Amino acid sequence: MTNNISELPLGIPESPEAIAEIQRIRKPIAFANAKRAPFWKGKLDHIDPAKLDDPEEWAKIPILDKDQLRALSTEEFYEDFCTARQEDICEYWRSGGSTGRPLFYPKTYEDIRYNMVGFARTFQCTGTLPGNVAHIAFPLGIHPAGHMWARSARIIGIGAIWGGSGVSLPSANQLELIQSLKPTVFMGMSSYGLHLANLAAAQGIDLANGSVNRVLCTAEPVSAAKRAKLARDWGADVYDCFGMTECSMMGAEGEARNGFHVWTDLAFIEVLDEETFKPVDEGEPGVLVMTPLFSNNGAAFLRWNSGDIVTWERQDGAASEFGVFPVIRHAHRTAGFFKIRGVNINHQEYEDFLFDIPEVNDFKAELVTAPDGTDSFSLSIEIRAGVDIAALSEKVTRATKATFEVTPNVFVLDLGTLAKEFESSVKAPRFVDKRK
Repeated sequence: MTNNISELPLGIPESPEAIAEIQRIRKPIAFANAKRAPFWKGKLDHIDPAKLDDPEEWAKIPILDKDQLRALSTEEFYEDFCTARQEDICEYWRSGGSTGRPLFYPKTYEDIRYNMVGFARTFQCTGTLPGNVAHIAFPLGIHPAGHMWARSARIIGIGAIWGGSGVSLPSANQLELIQSLKPTVFMGMSSYGLHLANLAAAQGIDLANGSVNRVLCTAEPVSAAKRAKLARDWGADVYDCFGMTECSMMGAEGEARNGFHVWTDLAFIEVLDEETFKPVDEGEPGVLVMTPLFSNNGAAFLRWNSGDIVTWERQDGAASEFGVFPVIRHAHRTAGFFKIRGVNINHQEYEDFLFDIPEVNDFKAELVTAPDGTDSFSLSIEIRAGVDIAALSEKVTRATKATFEVTPNVFVLDLGTLAKEFESSVKAPRFVDKRK
């Protein structure tokens, strides 16, 4: 077993003061990189690059958001916003949003050197030590998370099984690999981790007593209920990580799992009021705005509005070397909901509600139009083997009515039915509106 940490161009800073010094040096460089792009022409001329450590001067830089980039044509995006010369481009990363036209960001060789730091640190921060073997079930290809984690695992001294998502390697085959190769870490979206666990249960595979003792997730919220179900089904400790393709992997949970330690030497972060864009106090929710300090060589990101609503706080030092970084916690994300007969059912809340019932293996909630033309709430559930089907169905019906003021029509499916249905989706479509 070997590691290659010396390949990384940036170590963990020793103090907040060391981070502040890195920011002082790198802000003008990031500003100059962005200013090369025609997109920023005339928008930054009133700003003094020698005074960027002054919060008032920095705040003069306009906030950049997704709508501004999507307003550009494809040609305008690459000619006006992207600044990399062709010979400097190492790879392209697809934007992480699920709505609108996807964008493909050029990453230079210099960008990737520092992006690799962000991914490698997730192993260190979560206590995932050299000698582990990780089954990586993130998509491999234009989405960066899977291949960047596999490449950074080598640097840390962690073996990697390049599984990819269930679209490229069917989930049944992924379970076979996990059983035969016995990885100690599972890495994938939390919803796919649940999907694999549900498929395993249907096939009589006992994941909870298998080789995996640690799960690393990213890309979607991990609520307390989802975390508990993942931990229960896999028999593993669950850690969440945070990143964005506009920068890199930017943070991870530590042993306490009380929020993401954010690498503020790689990215300058601001938490701002959603309306005024003024800084908010520690513990107060605001929108996360990010400037890459080392990796805006290919695309001119500067004060990027991520759309994430977070709280932040400084750490008081102690627990690990990552205590030098502040912690952010997601306050909320834009959440989907059903509205039926005047009642809003929040998707995340209902998912948490069902996953808090250990006997429920998986579910799908649908709004349908009944024969009489009225709206109907159809809930299909899979129940763990050995459970009284009638009693649990009644329990779910009564609890849904009591909590959400809507009575579902509950249908019990055979174990594995939903796993097969969800197989072709990167994220399981557990909420569907089929009303006519």
